[in-house]
Amino acid sequence: MRRDVYDEEHEAFRDLVRQFIDKEVAPHFAEWERAHQVPRELYKRMGDVGIMGMTVPEEYGGGGVTSFKFNAVLTEESVRQHVMLGTSAVHLDIILPYVLTLATDVQKRRWLPGMAAGELMTAIAMSEPGTGSDLSGIATTARRDGDDWVLSGAKTFITGGILADLVIVVARTSREEDPRAGLTLLVVERDMPGFTRGRNLEKVGLHASDTAELFFDDVRVPAANVLGVEGAAFMYLARNLAQERLSIAVGSQAGAVAALETTIAYTGQRKAWGRPVSSFQNTKFELADCATDVEAGQALLDRALNAHDRGELTQADAAKVKLFCSEVQGRVVDRCVQLHGGYGYMLEYPIAKMWASARPSRIFGGTNEVMKLIISKDLGI
Repeated sequence: MRRDVYDEEHEAFRDLVRQFIDKEVAPHFAEWERAHQVPRELYKRMGDVGIMGMTVPEEYGGGGVTSFKFNAVLTEESVRQHVMLGTSAVHLDIILPYVLTLATDVQKRRWLPGMAAGELMTAIAMSEPGTGSDLSGIATTARRDGDDWVLSGAKTFITGGILADLVIVVARTSREEDPRAGLTLLVVERDMPGFTRGRNLEKVGLHASDTAELFFDDVRVPAANVLGVEGAAFMYLARNLAQERLSIAVGSQAGAVAALETTIAYTGQRKAWGRPVSSFQNTKFELADCATDVEAGQALLDRALNAHDRGELTQADAAKVKLFCSEVQGRVVDRCVQLHGGYGYMLEYPIAKMWASARPSRIFGGTNEVMKLIISKDLGI
């Protein structure tokens, strides 16, 4: 079915992204996967062409657009070409909204120009060794000492943590009866004493995205680096999770589309018993099921994109689109691996990497079980 979610400006941006990936990313991507991260220069080149600053206000060196659909186009095109742009999606889709909505004018002048230029990369540190989706269980603490907060604790599974210059850390700054209260966002800068990074974690997939353990040993964070109001982090996190989950849905849906297109092409040229694999009834039925799943996911996602641009995407609806699109991705990619036969398990074929990279979509941004809890709560049960 024809999509009508994008206009001419979005499609012009798509052309820019395609050209950038063809020239700057695709020729080097295999090397970056082996290194388990992209070079910092990639982000600077993305900044040079305006990709990193598209949603940053013009006064801070950005493009000043407000539509999230540009972010969606960027994700769709990178997935379509079987590459990753490092942790740029986290930087653009998840972290920039915190700075844009919570930072003071002074903080915006300090950080946004560098973020728009790709010179200041960011990460957000929520998950801990003993705390995942349950943010109320965060144990990292910060105590006030004069004009500073003294931060202590550890975080894990931090996307972009190795290369990040600024890390938004969720820390407990007071003990309240409600464990969701008393959490504060502190911006930790790269060279602050006591801030160290552990290893770049080995993942099953998503190899061109660095994922880190972070440690904070009495890091003195100036009070000027508090993002938003002290003690209000849980509210901020909940508010921004809708866009984070929409972002995951975009990537999941794009992954399902790419898997289907790749498999249609493969089964059309691969022969068994002298006939193309696509000519067998089982292949036709499997691909028909995949195509229907993909179409349903696309309709739900496009509806969510429109709602989000209007400021109407609810937490429950974001949970629905994240849940559905990530489950579709899992089903479609698994079926497409099967249709590749033994070659589907070989990393030289794109479908194998798609399979490995699809699995965390049902985990990060809140597991799909948590999405079901959010949806059921919205149903009043």
